[in-house]
Amino acid sequence: MKKRSIIILLATAMLASCQSYKKVPYLQDNPVISTEHHETTSLYDARIMPKDLLTIVVSCPEEPELAEPFNLTVSTPVSNTGNKSLTSQPALQQYLVDNQGNIDFPVLGTIHLGGLTKGEAEQLVKDKLAPQFHRAPIVTVRMVNYKISVIGEVASPGTFTISNEKVNLFEALAMAGDMTIYGIRDNVKLIREDNAGKREIITLNLNDTDILQSPYYYLQQNDIVYVTPNKTKAKTSNISTSTTIWFSVVGSLVSLASLIIAITK
Repeated sequence: MKKRSIIILLATAMLASCQSYKKVPYLQDNPVISTEHHETTSLYDARIMPKDLLTIVVSCPEEPELAEPFNLTVSTPVSNTGNKSLTSQPALQQYLVDNQGNIDFPVLGTIHLGGLTKGEAEQLVKDKLAPQFHRAPIVTVRMVNYKISVIGEVASPGTFTISNEKVNLFEALAMAGDMTIYGIRDNVKLIREDNAGKREIITLNLNDTDILQSPYYYLQQNDIVYVTPNKTKAKTSNISTSTTIWFSVVGSLVSLASLIIAITK
């Protein structure tokens, strides 16, 4: 009877272990998935939103003097610790997109770029500049403050600046050192705010390969990814907190008892 009970307990433990493991790997339900059609028809391109910081460079090899008024620079102070002198280093002017999606650009004035992709913004500025040049100028638009945040059950939570303006969920997790073993793979929260200021919270299942086809697979600027902890982590946290409080109380009581003994002697 005792042997039978032991066997049942071992079998239960093994089944629980297998069940826990099934929740750990990413993209586990299908060994092969094709995204060729999806990628061909819907390549991701970030769109400009309010509060984005942009740099816009205008160049024209044939008429460089005509491009100069459109490439403003600002002086950046640089400290020299040796003699405590300050020098200035020129940097490109950055343009803040206002709440209406507009920027104030030299000569051209107000330009509405909100909601446009990088390529669409470059074409719009190029079209507006056309009357100023005899040959078509080259316009390059970059987002300076394209960043995302990853918090919760990851190895190194933080905010990360993305230089190429394109990042997916798994790349974001890799930047944060990946999920810990306590992170719930099928209950990842994505917090997103659109250009109208409306916020939404989306629940994502990273165990499911369908995530590769999700419209939330690629992150937008200022997205927040929150990896929720499992029950084991929560219980461990409670135990740790309770133990700390308990030791603190015991320490205080011991100190109080020692003080009373010293006084009564």
